[in-house]
Amino acid sequence: MENYFWNTEILSDKKKLYILVIYDIVDNRRRVAFAKKMNGYGFRVQKSAFEAMITENLYRKLLAEIPHLIDNTSDTVRVYKIRGMGEVNLFGLSHRIEDEEVIIL
Repeated sequence: MENYFWNTEILSDKKKLYILVIYDIVDNRRRVAFAKKMNGYGFRVQKSAFEAMITENLYRKLLAEIPHLIDNTSDTVRVYKIRGMGEVNLFGLSHRIEDEEVIIL
């Protein structure tokens, strides 16, 4: 078992949000495009899950982009916004997540 913690309110000029994005996208092409877009925001932690520590502005930008990447009749995307302090407990194979600035090109 491995744990990691975050605090979005630590000494920072810009307050950050911890987000968890999970998705079920039926079409392979849309799913790959969605995953590529998510790589610009955070880290893939499972096949259909990304975690990110981003600013409020990037969060709003992400929410605006998602509807253009999916088919509302067959796909599902959930974005969980978490503020403050938190903890993640990992079991099994996992990759260490580092809090770093993500630059979207």
